[in-house]
Amino acid sequence: MTIMIPYDKGEAGLDWIGLTQALAAGHDLPRAEVADTFLYQGENTLLNRSAWIEGMGLAVKCATIFPGNVAAGKSAIGGAVNLFSGKDGTLEAILDFHLVTKWKTAGDSLLAALRLARPDSARILIVGAGTVGRSLYQAYSAGFPQARFTIWNRSAAGAAAFKAIYPEVDVASDLQAAVEQADIVTSATMSTTPVLKGSWLQPGQHIDLIGAYRPDMREVDDEAIEKANIFVDSRETTIDHIGELKIPIAAGVITPADIVADFYDLPHFRRDNDKDITLFKNGGGAHLDLITSRYILNNW
Repeated sequence: MTIMIPYDKGEAGLDWIGLTQALAAGHDLPRAEVADTFLYQGENTLLNRSAWIEGMGLAVKCATIFPGNVAAGKSAIGGAVNLFSGKDGTLEAILDFHLVTKWKTAGDSLLAALRLARPDSARILIVGAGTVGRSLYQAYSAGFPQARFTIWNRSAAGAAAFKAIYPEVDVASDLQAAVEQADIVTSATMSTTPVLKGSWLQPGQHIDLIGAYRPDMREVDDEAIEKANIFVDSRETTIDHIGELKIPIAAGVITPADIVADFYDLPHFRRDNDKDITLFKNGGGAHLDLITSRYILNNW
């Protein structure tokens, strides 16, 4: 019998640190086979991501991304995750897309930050006050409970709405100043042009990039890419798929060899000293959806 896992009931009992441990353990298994299919019409995207991990099973996530829905008061993203048994191919569960995506996306970034950011990081800047920004606040609060948070958003109304939910968060009006003062900068925008400049980055910072998911999207400029030690969750789902890396590689700014490690080489996810700038590109591959879905089903 296939289990249906809705958002609210599926989220009960989940733990951010527990998820990062599950993500790390999932990368101790044989390397996932992954396949992505993107279809585009204008600004709209149909994304199908599939993954198969020996010893864990299979997952297929289908997502529609229609940015124009926001103006009509509708969700910009819809979809579902199908989780299959690796033993006999049985459909074990259908999980709410937003549940899996929330925990996978923020958990992905938190795993990297726990290994790359300075443990004493006390100031965390969230760039982008949308749904992902809110989940990042929850995740980073669990991983860095001593930290103070600041939110920056293109619209003041969006930042005010974020603060209405989390009144303890500071609101920044000057993005450059906020970046320069932060120990961790986590960015979740839908920008196709860089919003973060390398000239703003300071020694010892950790930069976490979530927003870009298409070949024409990026959140940081070339100078930032050049200044930082670069890490990704998966080489297979970032280098040739996402503008954050694809564009500077094509321009000769960096090469694929400049990427230090992905999650299949977690022992190398570390900073060498307190002065390094570390940069993590969260590509969110389907294998992460699979591991997260299995974690959610096990909790259920």
